[in-house]
This record gives sequence, C-alpha cells and structure tokens, in this order.
Amino acid sequence: MHPVLEMSAADGFALWPVGEYESYGHLVLNGELTPVEVGTAVRRIAECNDFEPEEEHGPCPSDPLGIFLHGLLTMPDLFAAGGFRVVDHDTDTDTVFVEPGCCNGLESWRDWLEVLDGTGYSYFGHDPSSVAERTGAIVRLTLDAYGTDGSPVIELPVDRVRRLVVGAQQDLQDFLGLAGTWAEQHLPSHAAAVTAALARALDLVPTR
Repeated sequence: MHPVLEMSAADGFALWPVGEYESYGHLVLNGELTPVEVGTAVRRIAECNDFEPEEEHGPCPSDPLGIFLHGLLTMPDLFAAGGFRVVDHDTDTDTVFVEPGCCNGLESWRDWLEVLDGTGYSYFGHDPSSVAERTGAIVRLTLDAYGTDGSPVIELPVDRVRRLVVGAQQDLQDFLGLAGTWAEQHLPSHAAAVTAALARALDLVPTR
C-alpha cells in the first residue's frame, strides 16, 4: 500500500524545477523522493487547487508565483488527486487490488480507517471502482466492484491492513517533511504557508 498522486503533464511550467510525467500516471509519495520529484508533487497539488477563490479569501496576487499558489494557500477545502494504491508485489504481474479512481483524493485517506473501525466499507472513485469491505476479521479488496466479472480480489486480515495503512500514512508524513525542507529552499517567502497548505491537502499534522 502506497500513497500515490495522480499526475498531469507540466507543459511550460517554469516556476521551479519539475520532472516530466504523463497525465493520469502516478507518483508515489514518500520520504525518498528527490528534490525535483518533491517539486513535481508540490506543483501538481497546487494545480489541483488552482481555482478562483471566493472574495473572502482575499485578492489574487499579480505575480505568476502568487497567482499559481493562490488557491492552494487560501482555499479552505483542498484536494490532492490520488489515494492509497494497493499492489501485490509477490506475484509476477504485480496485481493491483486498489487503484484510486476519478474524484478520489489523498485528503480522504482516512476513509481506510472507516473500513477498519467504522462502517466497514469505502469506495475509492470510479474507472476502476475499487472497494474495501470489512467482514469480521477480514478486509476484502476488489479492484473494480462495478465493472466486469473477474476483477482481481484479495482478502487480508484486518491487522495486516491496519499495518499497511499506518505505513502509507507514514510515507505521506515523510513526504510532507521533505516538502517543508524543499519549500524553504525553493519558495522561502511562502515556505510556512505552503507547508501548512500541503498538510491540509493531505489531512496530516504539520511537521513544523
């Protein structure tokens, strides 16, 4: 289980160094990313929130950097396209059992806690329509619950899923720590605000 950020092409982006990714691919977030990969993730999260805020959020800056960061820094409800992806690396084909779909975001990762300790069910977007369901001491993961027959399915003990979720949460927290350091180096005048916004976008406690 890994936290993944759904990517988009960075055509023409020049505010800070970023890598090249195809749209709808994924970048795994953890504490081992390079500075360019961290910058790529920050760009994507900011882009996910690049909407015109309401008037009460204050006037939009006039400089290109301020304009690009304005939504991320001022909107109360932030979105980070992606989620927790579950892959069985023990198989030759790396079978996927949960693939975050459209409209699923990393800010909703605590839905996994609902599976473990709440309603026992969570849905992770569509195309595919991945689902996690708890029955007793077992969690059943289905890649595409509403698609064609034959979708990959796996059943795991609740305790193992809990450990996987804890590990993925730590990966997110480690990424946030990297992002805070990256922001101090690349966005010094916005570092504290960007780090706090990223923490909100990932539903995490700020690291500093």
